[in-house]
Amino acid sequence: MTVTGRRRALRFADLPLRAKGIIIITVPLALLLAALASVFVADRQSRIAEDQVRVTLEIQSGIQEIHALIAEAATAVRGYLLTGRADFLDPFSRAEDRLPVVLDEVSGRLRDQEQKDRLDRIRALVEAKVDRLQLLKQADILRAGGREDLAAKLIEGKQVLDVLRQEIDAMNRREADLLHARTEAADRVRTLSRSLMIAAGFLGFAGALVAVFLFSASIVRRVHALKAQAHRLAQGEVVTVADPFRDELGSLEQGLEDASVLLKKREADLTESEERFRQLVEGVSDYGIFGLDPDGLVVSWNAGAERITGYGADEIVGQHFSRFYPAQTRDIFPAEELSKATLNGRTEAEGWRVRKDGSRFWSHVVVTALHDETGRLRGFSKITRDITERKQFEEALLAAREDAIRASNAKSEFLSRMSHELRTPLNAVLGFAQLLEMDLTDADSRESVAQILRAGRHLLSLIDEVLDMARIEAGRMDLAVEAQPVAEVIDEAVSLAKPLCGKQQIRIEVLEPAEPDLTVFADRRRLLQVFLNLLSNAVKYNRHLGTVTVSHRAMGEDRIRIEVSDTGAGIPAERVARLFTPFDRLGAERISQEGTGLGLALSKHLIDAMGGVLGFSNRPEGGATFHIDLPRVHAVVQEAGAQDVAVS
Repeated sequence: MTVTGRRRALRFADLPLRAKGIIIITVPLALLLAALASVFVADRQSRIAEDQVRVTLEIQSGIQEIHALIAEAATAVRGYLLTGRADFLDPFSRAEDRLPVVLDEVSGRLRDQEQKDRLDRIRALVEAKVDRLQLLKQADILRAGGREDLAAKLIEGKQVLDVLRQEIDAMNRREADLLHARTEAADRVRTLSRSLMIAAGFLGFAGALVAVFLFSASIVRRVHALKAQAHRLAQGEVVTVADPFRDELGSLEQGLEDASVLLKKREADLTESEERFRQLVEGVSDYGIFGLDPDGLVVSWNAGAERITGYGADEIVGQHFSRFYPAQTRDIFPAEELSKATLNGRTEAEGWRVRKDGSRFWSHVVVTALHDETGRLRGFSKITRDITERKQFEEALLAAREDAIRASNAKSEFLSRMSHELRTPLNAVLGFAQLLEMDLTDADSRESVAQILRAGRHLLSLIDEVLDMARIEAGRMDLAVEAQPVAEVIDEAVSLAKPLCGKQQIRIEVLEPAEPDLTVFADRRRLLQVFLNLLSNAVKYNRHLGTVTVSHRAMGEDRIRIEVSDTGAGIPAERVARLFTPFDRLGAERISQEGTGLGLALSKHLIDAMGGVLGFSNRPEGGATFHIDLPRVHAVVQEAGAQDVAVS
C-alpha cells in the first residue's frame, strides 16, 4: 500500500464508529440507488419507445379503418344505385357516423407534423367523398339528369377516391417508416436497459464487497482483538494497547489497558486489605466474629469468640453454632435467627448463651446473610458480644426505678394525708381568728389577728396546691373536660382578679377576638384556677399603673390560644428554664408579696392534663406573656353536644 493509501486508511480508521457506520451503509446504498435510478430511466425510456410503437400501430389501424369505411360507403352507394334497395345504404350510414370519430382519434395520436398536414388533406377528401356519395345516394335526382350526369358524378367520385387512396398510401408509408424507426429505438432502449441492469447488479455486488471489506477491516477484526484482550483481562493479565487508532474502539482498548492496570493494583490492595482485615478480626477480643455456612456450621473463628465462649478454633470449626444456646432454646432459636437473616438480610437478638464450661452469659448477636453477585446465599456472618454486665446493670436500674416509684407514691400518699391532717386544725385556727377579729375593737389587736388570718389563708392555699401537686404526681387528678366558652371563663377570672389591682392601680384589658364564640375542651374550675394564677402573677410582678392584657384567638382549625401579657420587667433569659419549677419564686427578691412558688408549676400540669400547652415569652417592649393553647371545639361538635371526658 502506498503512503497516501495508508494515510487514507488511517484517516478512515480514526473516524468515530457512527461515521464509519454511515460510510459503510452509504457506499453500497448509493451504488444501489444509482443502479436503480439507471434501471428506472432505461425502463422509462423503453416504455416511451414502446408507447410510440403502439401509437404508430394504432395510427396505421386508424388509417386502414378510414380506407375501409370509404370503400364500404362507396360500395353501398353503388349497390343502391344498381338495385334501388334502401338496405344497401346501411354501411354508408355507419361509415358516415364513424369516419369523423376515427379521424379525430387518429388526429389525437399524431405527433409528426407532416402526418398532421396529410391527415388534414385526407379529412377534406373524406368530407368531399362523403358529400359526393350523399349526392349519388339521391338516385332519383341523378336519374332525372340522365345517365351522362350519373356517369359524370361517378367518375368525379372515383377521382376523389383515387386521390384519397394516394394520400392514405403515402400516410401508411410514412407511418411504416416511423414504425420501423421507433421499433429500432425501442430495441436499442431495451438493449440499454439490459446493460444497465447488468451494470446495476455489478455495482450492487461491488458495493456490498466494499461494505463487507470496510466492516471487516475497520470493526470486526478489531472487535475480535478486543474480545481476546477482554479475555486476558478476565484472567487477570495486563492488557497492552496494539491498536493505534483513535476511534471508540481504540478508546475502549485504551480503557481496557487502564482497567487492567487498575485491577492489578486493586487486586494487590484487596489482598493486602483482606490480610489486614483477617488480622483485625482475629485480633478483636471484645467481639466474637465468626462465619457460618448456609447450614449454620462454623467456618471461621476469631480470638474474641474464643475468649467469650471458651472454645478454640480447632474445637468449634465444622460444628453447628446451636451448641452455644441453652438446651431449652437450642432447637428453635438458631433456626429462627438464620431464617430471619435470610429473609430480611440481617437480624439482631439478645438472650442467654452457654460457654464451654457450662456457665451462662447474656449475649447480643447480629446475624447477617452473605450473598454472591448472583444473589445466591453463601452463608452468614455472626457478631456476638457479652453484655452480661449491662444486663445486670439494667436489672439493678429497673429495681431502683421500681423503688423510686414506690418512694414517690409513698411521698404523694404522705403529702395527701399530711395535707388533710393540717387542714383540720388550720380551719379551726382560721375560724377562731375570725371570731376573735369580730370581738376586738383595739386597732393593734385587730391588725395582729389580721396577720394571723393572712398567714392561715396563705398556709391553707399552700396546702391546697401541695395537695393538687400530690394528686397530679400520683395520677389521681380527675378533670371534667367539656366544651367551655373562652370569653365567659376569661370574664369570670378577670372579675375575681380585679380586687388584686387596687394597691398598684393595675388596669386589666380584655381584647375582643376577631372570631367570636370560640370554645375549648377544658375543665372549667381548673381552667379558671390557671387564669387566676396567671392574672395574679401579672398583677404582682407588674409596675405601678401598669396594664394586664388578656386576649384569645384561633390558631388554625384545631387550637385556641389565650394570652396574658403584663408591662412589668419580664424574666431574665437565664431564669426562664426554672420558670415552671415548684417552689422556685423568680423575682421574689424584688417584691414583698406572698406566694407559694407552686402556681406556675401547678398551672402547667393542669394545662398538660387537659391536652394543652402552657408557654412563655418576653415581650420586646418589656413585660412577659404567658400563652395557653387548648383544643378547639368546632360548631358541629357543639351542636351535637360534647360529652364529658374524665382525664386522669
